[in-house]
Amino acid sequence: MQRGATVKAGDILFTLESVKEKAARDEADRRLNQARATLDDAKKGMRASEIKSVEAQLQQAQAAFDFSEKEFARQETLLRNAGVTTEQDYDRARSTRDQNRSRVAQLQADLETGRLGARPDQVAADEANVRVFEAALGQAEWDLSEKRQRASQSATVFDTLYREGEWVAAGRPIVALLSPQNIKLRVFVPETRLGSLHVGDPVRVFVDGVKDAVFGKLSFISPRAEYTPPVIYSRENRSKFVYLVEATFEAAAASQLHPGQPVDVEINLLK
Repeated sequence: MQRGATVKAGDILFTLESVKEKAARDEADRRLNQARATLDDAKKGMRASEIKSVEAQLQQAQAAFDFSEKEFARQETLLRNAGVTTEQDYDRARSTRDQNRSRVAQLQADLETGRLGARPDQVAADEANVRVFEAALGQAEWDLSEKRQRASQSATVFDTLYREGEWVAAGRPIVALLSPQNIKLRVFVPETRLGSLHVGDPVRVFVDGVKDAVFGKLSFISPRAEYTPPVIYSRENRSKFVYLVEATFEAAAASQLHPGQPVDVEINLLK
């Protein structure tokens, strides 16, 4: 922006070198995506193909258990008839049935666990990790945005303190803006008029080359006298004192005034 230019709210005032901030923002974004993927994986549990594999093993184990249970029942019936079977065959059938039953219970538990996903405390830890990286990304984006400053309101570029390519120390101002609502009139009035003035009194300003007057309001009356030495504080000399007063204007009226411009002023409509 050049000195004297007019900017609107949101206009870019200046841009600083931001390679480091862009790299930090991109890294924070990748870390956040990784944390979110880890959280999603923890919530999903086993993959669909792994679930199907456990289900197939469970079916096989259930079929083996059903067969071994029937075999045990048959050996138990045969044992009642002397000489048809032996105690060893009976015990073997019972052991096989018990093993197959345990295998079915184990696969049922594995299937249930696989559908649940990670433990609740692990999921909570992954969620907290995501929030940490979200905050880090927000900070990185803010750091990057600070390398490009925009006007917060409509204003005039009062001065530019650096040129393109110059190095700027941290915390130093680069552009000075003057918004219409910050334009004010400063005028000195004699001591004899001071008693008739009050904050809020109307002010009429005449500008050379402008037909209509600009209206404002008195906003400040200085409590300190200004004088040109040598002046002695006395009743005879106090009429020589002058006091600073200030007036402000609406934005539309202030846009007709320029800093440093000489004007004619009427305060309280009295000269």
